[in-house]
Amino acid sequence: MIKLVISGLWIAGVTLASVYFSLQMTSAKSDGDQNSDFFGGLDYVRSDMLSIPAFADGRVQGYFITRLVYTAEPKVLQSLTLPPHVLITDELYSLLVGNSVIDFTNMETFDMDAFRTIVRDRMNERLGKKVFHEVLVEQMEFLTKNEIRNNAAKRRLPPTPTAPESQ
Repeated sequence: MIKLVISGLWIAGVTLASVYFSLQMTSAKSDGDQNSDFFGGLDYVRSDMLSIPAFADGRVQGYFITRLVYTAEPKVLQSLTLPPHVLITDELYSLLVGNSVIDFTNMETFDMDAFRTIVRDRMNERLGKKVFHEVLVEQMEFLTKNEIRNNAAKRRLPPTPTAPESQ
């Protein structure tokens, strides 16, 4: 009977100690979360690879290919009725095709910081609140029609014949 009482007290003591330890560890983590807004408090939303035609003089001059990453607060993203990548894709097409923010015929004057700011501000303006904090460029290229045709032609070339082996 004494062994049973001692076993019960041992189990109760271990249980209380483990609960106390787990509560201490949880409170220590929550104290460190005050700095998490700077490092990990934002979600990263990656857009699809977009290929947007560049028009000049009523003709397609080439294609603007890009993939962007947006930072936003997770709670705000969850409150949106549409998935963020749908809004991002629509806004990029509106900016680049509808409003012609970038002059594709003169890429030397392209300002990357201004482009990121315009995209971020237009997205936030459209949603009526600050959802997106930063726009990061993962990939951005402009390919002319001639570059695309040359690359396609290179892929269609027949393999070069090899010299016959001597017997």
